[in-house]
Amino acid sequence: VPGKTMLEKRSFMMNHLDYVRKLLITEPRGYPCQNANVIFQLDGERLAEDLDSQENADSVDAETEEVSKYGYVIMEQNMVYPPMSGHNTICVATALLETGMVPMIEPVTRFTLEAPSGNIKIRAICEKGKAKEITLRNVPCFVEHVDVTVLVPEIGDVTCSVAYGGMWYCIVDADSIGLKLTPENGKNICRLGEMIKVSCRYQYPVLHPEINYEGCDILVFRTSASPNSGAHAKNAVVMSNTKLDWNDPQTWTGMIDRSPCGTGTSAVMALLHAKGELALGEEFVHESIIGTFFKGKIVEETTVANKKAIVPEISGQAWITQYCQIVIHPTDPFPEGYKVSDIW
Repeated sequence: VPGKTMLEKRSFMMNHLDYVRKLLITEPRGYPCQNANVIFQLDGERLAEDLDSQENADSVDAETEEVSKYGYVIMEQNMVYPPMSGHNTICVATALLETGMVPMIEPVTRFTLEAPSGNIKIRAICEKGKAKEITLRNVPCFVEHVDVTVLVPEIGDVTCSVAYGGMWYCIVDADSIGLKLTPENGKNICRLGEMIKVSCRYQYPVLHPEINYEGCDILVFRTSASPNSGAHAKNAVVMSNTKLDWNDPQTWTGMIDRSPCGTGTSAVMALLHAKGELALGEEFVHESIIGTFFKGKIVEETTVANKKAIVPEISGQAWITQYCQIVIHPTDPFPEGYKVSDIW
């Protein structure tokens, strides 16, 4: 794939190779909530540059950090190619370690991956060939809008904030619209989330000041954590799987991230920090809609184009579920897959 950086490769894949994304994650080979990550081995010139930068940069901690040979491009539904994704990064790091592509050093392996958003430092706690916890240091995250009013058709006024956590998030208090974040309420979460997000993007468009990335393109609902969960808050992230048409209520839908969402957690932490509700170094445990958890922590305060920003770390775990080969026959009538609106 042409391009020196993962950001350049992302652009080329979006513009020229989107059929690969469709083939991998639409039916019959995929399903609505599936993502795909394309792994690239860095060439010698890039490795030399990364080695030089490592010598002049602080490590994830006091220990020596290894430089990775790999970068990755993230592909999601509805032609979304995120600059960064927390759960995808945790999955990529786990796969690289547990397949031996990155040598596993027990009890701790450290390396760097290149995402389209930039270099992501990884610290993996490993035991008996398993990556038991992946901690990633995210890119700088910041808030663009706090508690703005968005007029949403069929719903009315909704209070939203917009923050960048690796993707552009519309952040909404679920209780403010009477929404319960439970698996049984998934269809309603998707319907309301997609409607609010599209309205927010239209009324409060945003553009990252350093990369060509517009938003918001994803939404996170927030609520209190489940009793006795040990978490500080619970969330449900709504992603697009089709283009919303206000004249067609069947398109007022989306899909829910099953994970606690790393970039969503980062965006929420940036908002909490901006409001004075989360301090530097304070742990923040985020619960997913299915009861799993990511641990977050702000490790640095910084700026992005003169905007106050944070650098968060996110910790979680992933499991390899299958090893497979994707096959397409020359006579396949659906070389790019297909969608049917019963589940899309």
